[in-house]
Amino acid sequence: MSPIRMSRLETGIRVVLDYYEAFNRRDTAALARLVDEDCAVEGAGPVPGLSRRSGREAAVFQWQELFRERPGLRLEVEEIFGLGPRCVARWRLDWEGAEGEKRHERGVDLFQLRNGLVHELQSYVKR
Repeated sequence: MSPIRMSRLETGIRVVLDYYEAFNRRDTAALARLVDEDCAVEGAGPVPGLSRRSGREAAVFQWQELFRERPGLRLEVEEIFGLGPRCVARWRLDWEGAEGEKRHERGVDLFQLRNGLVHELQSYVKR
């Protein structure tokens, strides 16, 4: 495969890794720059589908809420693969519980990119 073709295939993974770096910094301004204005972000809340946010501003609000609710939040990518505008990442999320106890969960994110930005993100958690 030519280097140019390989570069196109890797673009999605690069954007997603930038997304996770901004997430771990709690940098909502950087996250906003990585998503489409009309993005759709579906969190892995208690009832899948009900935590879906449409639009950049709504997605930023969702991240701000998550960062406030879970102090010490840190996401570690355990595995990532992608093909062009699609990317899948398996991760582990660590945070501090109400009593300061260490908590974690594992999950996957499904990304769809458009024009080099996250257009759709669906998160699923193993419970």
